[in-house]
Amino acid sequence: MQQKSFFKNYGFLIFMLVGIVAGCVVGALAPELGSKLEPLGTVFINLMFCVVVPMVFCSISGAIANMGSAKKAGKVMGITIGTFLATAAIAAVFMYIVLLIFPISDKQVVEESVEVAGLGFAEMVINFFTKPDFAELLSRRAILPLIVFAVLFGFGVQLNGGKESLTAKVLEDVTNSILKMMKIITYYAPIGFFGFFASLVAAYGPDLIGQYSRTLIIYYVVCFVYVLIFFPIYARFGGGKGAVKVMFKHLLRPAAVSFGTCSSVATIPTNMEVAEETGISKDVSNVVLPMGATMHMDGSSMSAIVKVLFLFGFFGISADPGKIILAIIVAVFSSVAMSGIPGGGGTGELVLCTLFFPDQLAVAFPIALALGNLVDPPATMVNAAGDYVVSYIVERFVNGKDWLQKKLAEAKEA
Repeated sequence: MQQKSFFKNYGFLIFMLVGIVAGCVVGALAPELGSKLEPLGTVFINLMFCVVVPMVFCSISGAIANMGSAKKAGKVMGITIGTFLATAAIAAVFMYIVLLIFPISDKQVVEESVEVAGLGFAEMVINFFTKPDFAELLSRRAILPLIVFAVLFGFGVQLNGGKESLTAKVLEDVTNSILKMMKIITYYAPIGFFGFFASLVAAYGPDLIGQYSRTLIIYYVVCFVYVLIFFPIYARFGGGKGAVKVMFKHLLRPAAVSFGTCSSVATIPTNMEVAEETGISKDVSNVVLPMGATMHMDGSSMSAIVKVLFLFGFFGISADPGKIILAIIVAVFSSVAMSGIPGGGGTGELVLCTLFFPDQLAVAFPIALALGNLVDPPATMVNAAGDYVVSYIVERFVNGKDWLQKKLAEAKEA
């Protein structure tokens, strides 16, 4: 019975990890074959992307619509955004301190000529938060504008009857149906991870042990250290006694999915599942997790510091605190709209380079873009798995500091 329970709880996770390891081995030993296996991973990622767009809209608008009042909905959102900003700032400062102790060595760069047009601040704000046509919202490339639309729609339902309205009930039912659909898709995950990692290692294997090796080693190690040090602190603060044990029990699933897909958006369904298993209320999880996929950027904040200091060292520019703070603000703002897309689309790198290295853009941008691609797996892992962890903090402020103890007591009685 115990053996059956172990396989039931961890069997699927084991299959996923086997797929990842096997993909890495194939990509390293047979790069040609590994590159040909990319479609296996692409199929899985495409399936996830097709589902998460309606899920983000329905879960956020449905959560707000089904709350007891518009006041509570506003409280959840305010606490969520405040928590995201606080943890991102902590992550960035932590990375900066680490790099002061272990400076990055920049001995080689990618020599490419890239011409990129600068982006105006007003244009970035408009494009990141809005779209001119409704049809443009129905895309993974417009997740942040979709979230804005979903929030407004949810408050509209609140003002038109709230949770007693037919619209609120339909949104909740559709969200639950999509989650069931996601369970079907995730059965393909081990095969998808196998193909994705085989192609990833085949494409970037030489770079991982070449000119960027020191930077990559530092960043990868710091990401895992951050998870082991700060995630327990966040969980303990949010959930109280016993929260760290519960958090680590569920953390590996979203961490593996986000590391494997390099997409915060694709990790939303898994985060939803572990949040429900933990006992986090839907009022919180249905807002925190979809919003976190595009606004919770601890890993991206750390990678922004790495890219800026890497380029500062190469171009001989002094990295004073004012420039570092500005880099964090710009990196977080510019990357939130692209964080759900594998590789990030280069938006964060582009804005950082146009701001700090406008005269050296042709050299700076390809260097930053290469670094962004290579650190994407651990950065996304910190971003997406962190969405689940910070939901503990939001739950505390919304439903009381003893919410987890109550859930554990209920589970023991059952």
